[in-house]
Amino acid sequence: MSQLDLSTKPAATVTSSELSASALHDKCLAIASNLWWTWQPEVNNLFRDIDPIRWRQLDHNPIALLRELSPERLAQRASEMVLYSRINHAFRQLKEYTANKQTWGATHAGVLGARPVAYFSAEFGIHESLPIYSGGLGVLSGDHIKSASGLGVPLVAVGLFYDQGYFRQRLDEAGYQVEEYQDTKVENLPIEPAISSDGKPIMVSLQTRQETLLAKVWKMLVGRVELYLLDCDVEGNSPQDRHLTSRLYGGDERTRIRQELVLGVGGVRALRALGITPGAYHLNEGHSAFGPLEVVRQSMQDEAHSFDHALRETAQRTVFTTHTPVPAGHDRFDGDLVEEHLGPLRDELGISYEQLMGLGRVEPQNEHESFCMTVVGLKLSRRANAVSSLHGHVSRRMWAHLWPWRVEEEIPIGHITNGVHVPSWLAWQMRQLYDRILPANWIQRMGEAEVWQHIQNVDPGELWETHNALKNLLLVFTRRRLSRQSRRRGESDAAVDAARNVLDPNILTIGFGRRFATYKRANLLFQDLDRLCALLHDSERPIQLIFAGKAHPKDEPGKKLIQEIANSRHNPRFNDRIVFIEDYDVNVCRHMIQGVDVWLNNPRRPLEASGTSGQKVVLNGGLNLSILDGWWAEAYNGENGFAIGNGTQHVSDEITDQRDAENLYNVLEGTVIPMFYDRDDDGLPKAWIQRMMNSIGTLAWRFSAHRMLMDYARTCYVPAAGGLSCDMNFR
Repeated sequence: MSQLDLSTKPAATVTSSELSASALHDKCLAIASNLWWTWQPEVNNLFRDIDPIRWRQLDHNPIALLRELSPERLAQRASEMVLYSRINHAFRQLKEYTANKQTWGATHAGVLGARPVAYFSAEFGIHESLPIYSGGLGVLSGDHIKSASGLGVPLVAVGLFYDQGYFRQRLDEAGYQVEEYQDTKVENLPIEPAISSDGKPIMVSLQTRQETLLAKVWKMLVGRVELYLLDCDVEGNSPQDRHLTSRLYGGDERTRIRQELVLGVGGVRALRALGITPGAYHLNEGHSAFGPLEVVRQSMQDEAHSFDHALRETAQRTVFTTHTPVPAGHDRFDGDLVEEHLGPLRDELGISYEQLMGLGRVEPQNEHESFCMTVVGLKLSRRANAVSSLHGHVSRRMWAHLWPWRVEEEIPIGHITNGVHVPSWLAWQMRQLYDRILPANWIQRMGEAEVWQHIQNVDPGELWETHNALKNLLLVFTRRRLSRQSRRRGESDAAVDAARNVLDPNILTIGFGRRFATYKRANLLFQDLDRLCALLHDSERPIQLIFAGKAHPKDEPGKKLIQEIANSRHNPRFNDRIVFIEDYDVNVCRHMIQGVDVWLNNPRRPLEASGTSGQKVVLNGGLNLSILDGWWAEAYNGENGFAIGNGTQHVSDEITDQRDAENLYNVLEGTVIPMFYDRDDDGLPKAWIQRMMNSIGTLAWRFSAHRMLMDYARTCYVPAAGGLSCDMNFR
């Protein structure tokens, strides 16, 4: 799908009578061809109103929708629904947005104007219609580049194009996760081949010891940001290599190292072919850590620098973000795989096999140590950060052996706490409420604390009514999904009808949605079934639970957790008070975080590096009930949500789990449930609503991606691009 020209006749001067059917169709395609629309609720509503049923069936993909409609049919529908002025307005908004140069970035990050940040990530979660993400890391990357666009921070993004994406999750009759892969139709995406300065599609080549890998480059527009995706499905590659980038996090270690070679080295070469000279390189996790080696090679070739000099210069411009304290989250490869894939690059760098392997080892001379991508990322960067304050402490302890001459407090790993892109996750109904309560330009100032203090002026009844409207939308969505799941499994008509009527809007609704890794302990509430049943069926103050999430295809314990929870529907003791929604994605997440009363997060501390789903809940008036881990450890103040335990942990995981489960039951029984059901004469839970306002007022600004991007720009990007020496003030 080509990017359509926006420089047509100004929309304000075009009337419905002047606009031909084909021109109307082209204008809609122009809007759909920039993913800016994904965080514009008015534009989402516009596309939905064209055909609500197909809009939902097509995963809210406007290009797929428009391809099904002839220009004449679109014009007819626009006339029926009075859409002409809305289409013109959206088109004009997009033009003005992309043309606006008066941005925060222009003022505060001017050095990046000619030399932008190159942001590398293995996945980007921008919207459900673009399935090139699996979970939190990808959604964080998507929010990162959306906020870079909104702030006008000069940035280009680099990733891989997975034509089968991550798997679609289905549960079989036994409740066991089944992975399904579907081909993505390129023609239904806002994507086009990236073109070099000589007008030809860009193709990068990567030499290994065995063969040459080829990758074409796609371009997508995310507001003001250009996203480049490398794709190995090209002629000239072997049949096996043509599928190399088909699936996200699929295959064995050989597949993984080849994907990371394409992302890191191929991504740097793609930027050069595009004529882009980055001022700073940001490696979002270790997947792209081969990239700086290619930057070193180019510096040695172009400037005749020595390897050591080029390495120092490259590291000065490189920012590395680590996202997990879980060992399995750090890719490691044996020497043979590294030599096979990095050998030719090593030859050009003029270094030995031992030197190359040493870059990926904590102990360079230890021949028994494998090659770790996180170690490479840390060694090839001068600015490294964790993603929350607690994660910073954990990371400094975890990687202290890389700097044995320093005490732990001086380990050069700081932290910038993650945030979420407010317009992407804020419900339309809450947006309308904020537009009335917050300052007129609040959406441009969402990272400023004083903006959100105005939430204390909201009418409690209006805030509660808005929340309940969103809760009802969640329940409608859940029932629709559950009945569809039931039909697909061939269950009885009675079962399908029952699925259409589960859950009660008057009952305290708790949501749990995330990756089903065992350390996240999705079944913590199931430790004492008698106590759980008592909570579910209390005659006056019951609760109900909505679960969603995927386990990695190779994570058998995670799949067992899903099966345990999903099969709760067969247990008469639970009486349909526990449900599991299949195929957790951006769309399911959006409904859940906008509609739940409480968001449950109970990982085994300190293994949750940050966590951003709870930050999304804050924006929409839900309250967090969480272990003091990740972002919540620095967010909770006693009056803006609820804490499980006091932040301590036992050396025994079993005892820690027992204590945390006991604390979870206690806080539910003693605080959360009574506060929710304590109503005044108007039927309002005044103390609960005040806690909602406290949550929004103290947390929405601090944990926005705009604040996060400003932190990165000030403390990492601008100093790196300006050649300033590194400091750790951002810690």
